[in-house]
Amino acid sequence: MEALLFRNPSSGHVYGDKCNKAVRTAREQVANLVGARPDEIYFTSCGTESNNWAIWGVVASARKRGIEWPHVVTTQVEHPAVLRYVEALREQGLLRYTTVAVNEEGIVALEDVVGALTQDTVLVSIMHANNEVGSIQPVQQIATAAKRKGIVVHCDAAQSMGKIDVQVDDLNVDLLSIVGHKFGAPKGVAALYIRSGVQLEPMLRGGGQEAGMRAGTENVLLVVGLGKAAELARLEAVKIPCHMEQMRDKLFAMLQESFGQGAIAVNGPKDSSCCLPNTLNVRISGLDAAQLLSSLRNKVAASAGSACHSGKNSISEVLSAMKVSEDQARGTLRLSTGRHTTKADIEFAVKCIVEAAAKQGLCNKIA
Repeated sequence: MEALLFRNPSSGHVYGDKCNKAVRTAREQVANLVGARPDEIYFTSCGTESNNWAIWGVVASARKRGIEWPHVVTTQVEHPAVLRYVEALREQGLLRYTTVAVNEEGIVALEDVVGALTQDTVLVSIMHANNEVGSIQPVQQIATAAKRKGIVVHCDAAQSMGKIDVQVDDLNVDLLSIVGHKFGAPKGVAALYIRSGVQLEPMLRGGGQEAGMRAGTENVLLVVGLGKAAELARLEAVKIPCHMEQMRDKLFAMLQESFGQGAIAVNGPKDSSCCLPNTLNVRISGLDAAQLLSSLRNKVAASAGSACHSGKNSISEVLSAMKVSEDQARGTLRLSTGRHTTKADIEFAVKCIVEAAAKQGLCNKIA
């Protein structure tokens, strides 16, 4: 451990060998998880960096080739690391972009993405699964259509990794963002898969780390943690998602029983095969979710579908894109299960939610 903490993996002497070997092993472990080659995996500091680099790298490469206004297509429900970044680059006069709408389940239509492509489109950036409602996007179909036109495809797989199978060849993507803490690695480490042959400009320049593509000494301890988490996720690729889904379904069933089926509805896909196995985003009629969660902050870890900013209610951008009304968003709870969630945890959470809802005068709606 001490050797990994203080040695530099890029140094050419014997003292850096252990670190260098540890980084190589981690690269292989991450590559094995997504079906890539080790030399296609580049370590970064976080998912935001991976997403920003994917966008910047393609746009900068396109401008270098003489495309004055590179065009990017993305969706209305992407993570802010994508949406706010393309807007920032637009404000700097570096690109133009189009955000494609989603349906009421949070899923984008292939024909809408294809319809947004132009002769200057250089990148399609689409998340694999949504972080709020769990909707799984038709990435493979979109990637196939875009690549027929020579367009690079980036997929933000932060939320899906470790929950559903993520294989770069099955998805047919060129770039894939991998975020460690989403599947058990320490916070502060991530990776970007770059398919061999894809033209991507470096965003961080300096030393020759990461094959000259991402300058900066690797954080060996965190990289090793990412590699080990990737190995465990691959070995438990069936067991853990099944457990998450069982706990998620039990949670929803108990909430339905408590509030009554007519008072609770899912925000997101009705077909569970189109949704992450751990995610449950529900709206409860008459509930003030923010008030409920405030009273439960020491008991239940969850989030609401709206937040109060300067005295005004702000609806989640994802729910807004799905045409969820302000009243529905106000009553929305976002709940997730994990690998360590137990039946006792579910029963305790439901008990706390029901008791807190009763204090809002919803007793008559509770079965």
